[in-house]
Amino acid sequence: MKGSDTVPRVGLTFDDILLVPKYSAIRSRKDVDTRALFSRSISLGVPIVSANMDTVTESGMAIAMARLGGIGVVHRFLTTAEQVSEVAKVKRSEGVVIEDPMTMLPDATVGEAWDLIAEREIGGILIVGTDRKVLGLVTRRDLTLEDSPGRKLKEVMTPRRRLVTAPRGVSMERAKRILHENKVEKLPLLDKKGRLAGLITSKDIMKRRQFPSATKDNKGRLGVAAAIGVKGDYMERAKALLEAGADALVVDIAHGHSAHGVETVRKVKKEFGSVEVVAGNVATSAGARDLIRAGADGVKVGVGSGSICVTRVVTGFGVPQLTAIVDSYLAAKDSAVPLIGDGWIRTPGDVTKAIAAGASTVMVGSLLAGTEESPGPTILREGARFKLTRGMASLGATVGRRMRERTGVGPGDDELVEEAAAESVPEGVEGLIPFKGRVDEVVRQLVGGLRSGMSYCGARDTDELRGKAEFLRITPAGYKESLPHDIRSVV
Repeated sequence: MKGSDTVPRVGLTFDDILLVPKYSAIRSRKDVDTRALFSRSISLGVPIVSANMDTVTESGMAIAMARLGGIGVVHRFLTTAEQVSEVAKVKRSEGVVIEDPMTMLPDATVGEAWDLIAEREIGGILIVGTDRKVLGLVTRRDLTLEDSPGRKLKEVMTPRRRLVTAPRGVSMERAKRILHENKVEKLPLLDKKGRLAGLITSKDIMKRRQFPSATKDNKGRLGVAAAIGVKGDYMERAKALLEAGADALVVDIAHGHSAHGVETVRKVKKEFGSVEVVAGNVATSAGARDLIRAGADGVKVGVGSGSICVTRVVTGFGVPQLTAIVDSYLAAKDSAVPLIGDGWIRTPGDVTKAIAAGASTVMVGSLLAGTEESPGPTILREGARFKLTRGMASLGATVGRRMRERTGVGPGDDELVEEAAAESVPEGVEGLIPFKGRVDEVVRQLVGGLRSGMSYCGARDTDELRGKAEFLRITPAGYKESLPHDIRSVV
């Protein structure tokens, strides 16, 4: 409805519809292909993205998501250095060859080595001279029983003469044989002058076998995206994140169909060229179209549909999520720019419906906030375990963001905090969510439901699901019929 002179159209969300079963020649849900695009050039094995929320995605979640075939978006509610560090942890977690392994000089101390190992979450450090020639290696095992933190690393390291090395450019098969035959876990790669040129570890090789569908970059490292804002030092942040290895930048703004959102996409694409930029959030065809015209390589769809978002209540604006995805798809379908359905994903069926409506992937927040890999501690309440979750437009998140914009650090001065709080109009809430175990269990349920849904439609891949999907609007009674009924639940 525009103004008051027309009848408003109906907006629908996932609970308002069902997908109609079709003839299927698929004999097993294992026969379907769940691969999908996160952006123009980034393909995922499973269409699940962890949200750029400070209670959902830092390095631990991003690593887990990439190994499972999805991708994580590291949130921006950190200092630039902290966010860069989280991206770097993902990139260093595994790879075909670690091109820039952690190093220290021989006169560094055991205490300094422990600090670096803890900060970077690594298993060892190569000891090099000022000329980058390898002198030795220290590992967690070497340092575990060392009582003197001031002792020099040259006194505790495994010296170069006892190390097993290989030349730069060694094949992966040859590297595997060297590691196996010598029963070592780390294989430094040297150039012709004995200088460090990379590192291969047995752990990384095992991870490749364990997670064959992992999302990887062209260097064999895990894929990761990172969020940026539209104000302040966002361009400097973008540059630093790309230098750290971020595979995509996500322009993070509640109302993506705005001058701020469109101009930021244009500016980032102009400055950094081939970088993949995902932008949002939008809820209309016009919003998706304008971001795509600005150069977006992916568009996030969803305004006010998150479980901890109250934008619609506070502002009166929004579009039910199914309609938002359908409308945005009308603008995006001929552009090769994929959509990310962001919001109202509560069940595996919601994933299937979102993709059938036009989304390529879905972004998940609260479902993952309660997992082991999400940031923050587990909280014990009345014998049950919980984790904190909050919308990124909640009071706490908004105040923290305003303080960082003013001071570059975060909350500290009570008067500034009170002033920032007084200026804020929260559009999100905070709360506790039950602990859900490991993230792979949640993702397995979501993807398993999607696979089953695709088999009901006779769709062998997600593109075919969108083409074959037939939606049926249902009544409240029809929705009630879809739920368990006429029994007393025992779980």
